[in-house]
Amino acid sequence: MSMTDLLVLFTALGAATVGGVFFAFSSFVMRALAQLPAAQGVAAMQRINVVVINPWFMGAFMCTLLLSIACVVVACLLWSAPRSAWLLAAGLLYAVGTFGVTMVFNVPRNDRLARLDAASAEAAVYWPVYVREWIFWNHVRTAAGLASAVCAILVWTR
Repeated sequence: MSMTDLLVLFTALGAATVGGVFFAFSSFVMRALAQLPAAQGVAAMQRINVVVINPWFMGAFMCTLLLSIACVVVACLLWSAPRSAWLLAAGLLYAVGTFGVTMVFNVPRNDRLARLDAASAEAAVYWPVYVREWIFWNHVRTAAGLASAVCAILVWTR
């Protein structure tokens, strides 16, 4: 197995893993939190946003970012190779669609939520807005992560 094969394999695994975590949030975690009274939903999400910063998730999230950047570089260096477009797509989908969307859209909402007192009127007003907007952007990064994994798999099959 070549270094490029290993790069593709680990990128596919990482993107699928992260995309799967985001899928879980989109499909049931956020829906469950949204059904709680605002103070409870806010408090739970504030806690999740602290606990998610751990070596397991952040390792998968950030290592896959590094792998996706490597995919972009390798695709550009080997552009004449028949599957370089799939490799480039895998790298860009993860780097921009998963990591970039997280940093630009989800993290700022998490930061704003973190500054609120969960029991406050301000939190109660912001909570439904947060849920709606956060879920939208989470759908985007879920799709991007899973599409990245598919593109990486297509490097092998095309």
